[in-house]
Amino acid sequence: MTTTLRPVEPLQQTPDGGRSRTYDVCVNSRRVGSVHLATAPGFGPGAGEITALGIDEPDRRRGRGTVAALAAEEILRGWGCGQVHVSVPAGADAALRMTTALGYTERSRNMVKALPAEPPALPEGVEIRPMVEAEYAAWEARAKKGYAQSWIDRGVPEDQARAKAEDSHRTHLPQGLATPGVRISVVVRDGQVVGHLWTGRIALEPGTMGAYVYDIEVDAAQRGRGYGRALMLLAERVAIEAGDSRLGLHVFAGNTPALRLYESLGYRTTHVNGFKRLV
Repeated sequence: MTTTLRPVEPLQQTPDGGRSRTYDVCVNSRRVGSVHLATAPGFGPGAGEITALGIDEPDRRRGRGTVAALAAEEILRGWGCGQVHVSVPAGADAALRMTTALGYTERSRNMVKALPAEPPALPEGVEIRPMVEAEYAAWEARAKKGYAQSWIDRGVPEDQARAKAEDSHRTHLPQGLATPGVRISVVVRDGQVVGHLWTGRIALEPGTMGAYVYDIEVDAAQRGRGYGRALMLLAERVAIEAGDSRLGLHVFAGNTPALRLYESLGYRTTHVNGFKRLV
């Protein structure tokens, strides 16, 4: 039997070079599922993603999904993509096994915490204040550089990583400190700035908004002293005060201290994000 992908719509294209298209997964011309492909938002047209892949129940466990994924990779190669990204729900064991078998490497995780009714107390002696305009430009430049470097360290080409960092700030901080729903806090101890926290709101799931930690930074000389935990407790307070019941975040693979901190605070993994080089 031959498994192929059959387009069900015209190729969708955007002025910046983005592409997307939905395909039927077919076995000898019989539809058995569907797959949606796109270039990865924020990274530019050189990175693709399999945004959805589903096989109908009667045809599962026959290797249809694996063959469809390989066919999808060939289409993305034809689009000029050098990498493919996937985001797999944490509980989808079969899909996680398949992506591992196909050579995908975990790059990051999305995590969410159900917030308590009452905001947590912050450590004594820690002062919290809003960031002021005089601090913003230096912080933003540092945050963009650090975010881009995190992607570069995990195999993203430098141009795509920098494009992703620029796109993130352009999308989520369009008005800087005046962006609605955004709060950038400065943490001070004994008169010295020890960290920063950027929080806002995002769709944690399609159609479901919630609070989100966009960036957390502890000064390198102050790490290992509990300030990371204090910043995360502050994020909870900000979210609860805004009326949110869930708080989400993104953590890169290999950042073991951060992952352990989040798990100790009650965060659970919702999606595992992986990638594979196509060239």
